[in-house]
Amino acid sequence: MTHPVLKKSLHRLFTLAVIALVGNAWAGDVAQVTVDATDAPRGILKSHLQLPVTAGPLDLLYPKWIPGRHAPVGPITSLAGPRLTANGKPLAWRRDTVDPYVFHLVIPKGVSAIEADLEVLTAPAPDGVVQGLEIPRFATESLALVEWNQVVLYPAGMPTDRLSYQATVILPHGWQFATALKGLERTNDTQKFETTSLTTLVDSTLLAGRHWRDVELASNPAVQLHIAADREAQLAMSPATLEHYRNLVVEANALFGHRHYQRYDFLWILTDIISPDGIEHHESSDNRSPARTLLDDNLRRSEATLLAHEYVHSWNGKYRRPAGLATPDYQAPMQDDMLWIYEGLTEYLGTVLAARSGLLTQEEFRDEIARLAAQMDVHKGRDWRSLQDATDSAQLLYSQDRAWGARLRRQEDFYQESALIWLEADTTIRRLSKGQKSLDDFCRRFHGVENTGAQVRPYHFEDVVAALNAVQPYDWRSFWQDRLQKLGGGAPLRGIQAAGWRLDLNDNPSIMHVAHEVEDKVLNLQYSLGFTVDQDTGTVNDIVPGTPGDLARLAPGSHIIAINGHRWSRDALHDALASPRQAGGPLVLLIEKDDEFMNVPMTYSGTELYPNLVRDTGDDLLAAIGHPLAGR
Repeated sequence: MTHPVLKKSLHRLFTLAVIALVGNAWAGDVAQVTVDATDAPRGILKSHLQLPVTAGPLDLLYPKWIPGRHAPVGPITSLAGPRLTANGKPLAWRRDTVDPYVFHLVIPKGVSAIEADLEVLTAPAPDGVVQGLEIPRFATESLALVEWNQVVLYPAGMPTDRLSYQATVILPHGWQFATALKGLERTNDTQKFETTSLTTLVDSTLLAGRHWRDVELASNPAVQLHIAADREAQLAMSPATLEHYRNLVVEANALFGHRHYQRYDFLWILTDIISPDGIEHHESSDNRSPARTLLDDNLRRSEATLLAHEYVHSWNGKYRRPAGLATPDYQAPMQDDMLWIYEGLTEYLGTVLAARSGLLTQEEFRDEIARLAAQMDVHKGRDWRSLQDATDSAQLLYSQDRAWGARLRRQEDFYQESALIWLEADTTIRRLSKGQKSLDDFCRRFHGVENTGAQVRPYHFEDVVAALNAVQPYDWRSFWQDRLQKLGGGAPLRGIQAAGWRLDLNDNPSIMHVAHEVEDKVLNLQYSLGFTVDQDTGTVNDIVPGTPGDLARLAPGSHIIAINGHRWSRDALHDALASPRQAGGPLVLLIEKDDEFMNVPMTYSGTELYPNLVRDTGDDLLAAIGHPLAGR
């Protein structure tokens, strides 16, 4: 008797094989996709496709595994449609019973093209959160994003590099736009683009807006910053900040030596309605920040690494890509096992470039390293889950709830923890080479190579090891295997120590700690009371195991009503911690949870604690790492 799990797996493999074989009624001509974004502020994108076909069976696919998301998160539950017609008559189709992203149909004789109409719909739940495969808000009353993977269908059995699409977008009246796509012609509010591969189309998100600013960051090749905001005043950028973003382009080119784009477009949304985020593309990036990022110094600091991170991805992630992520289409499952370099190295280099360009001062650079290290140090999931397992299961971790993140789940630690290990790799190269080499040399060798257009060069683990050894001979295979597979212990801090610093918890809230509290709208008390709490509502978000908050049995979602008899506020909490108390004297929290009220005594006699870096012995390698490359 066949085991049920094996039987299911065999059925899945058979279904995929059939999909690949029967998707043969595609004519091979250019497909047309027209997106009507005029209703985007309402949460509606309308898409009309004209698809070249021949008679016979055809499987149409809706993109499932989305590049940059590393997960099967194509928003199929937000899709209304498709409605298919051939020669003006309805065309029957049936969804696959194993993979809901697959639509089976048969093209009648004499039909050379079919039309497909679909809508992408989004609306936040009453609490503002969108769950599952539904997509978050893609527009406000003043701006909109068009992610092409959400509005297309394509045939099974053909690599997306070999599929040609011509896209057109209809914008709200008077709105401006930017995308990496090449424009063909514009009539009023309708823009048609040149024919391109489906791969390039999906890799070229479009940003449009009513309040708009274009900024040239570099020429030859052109690098443009396009900003859309909900209010005109939110577009203001100080001359100093503008110069830092120009420096970012200079410093990235100095780091890698060569580039892999013909031109590059930063797309930057400033709004409080769409959640902060960043998504990389080959010749552009989709960046989303709070509305007052250019006006509020704390927000500016907390978002300082965002554009740098996504820009690095043009080299690390888009050009050089782990083989398991270099899939031929959007249905083939991605393997996330090397996100420790795809995302981890990018996290490290994005922070370094923010310092080298002036987006972060040297003090803020150290504060950001301290913040990342302390954040990883309280995550207890490494007691059972290795960093490698966190990367292997990234497709699950991206979508999990943030509650209990510090307890045992690890979330996306392959960003920050891997960044700390890349710092260790950098300091190791510098130490062994006596300052003659650094991770910069690895980046030039591995990611630079030569100037190219947008192309992909896949790699495997052994390629990374070989490139590191070519820069500085060392047992890099064991270095990475040990750190990726290790269980237990705290955050990897050897890189900080080798750079001449040490992590310290003291009563001085660093500039970057405060900046991220402002953006996240939380009080981060993980290093003293052991939890984070929403500044406005007093809602507990996460609890660190073994801390006073954990021992007092707090749970995510609990609401702090009062502290030592005083109504909840961030000031009341600060005052309670600052007030003299007998050693071991409790803080008494009045908690509301599940419609019940209870007094929760919390034993803690210390002060508030915050992460900082303190100068230790040896050379200050952080100063060398954060020093600008250009002009050396």
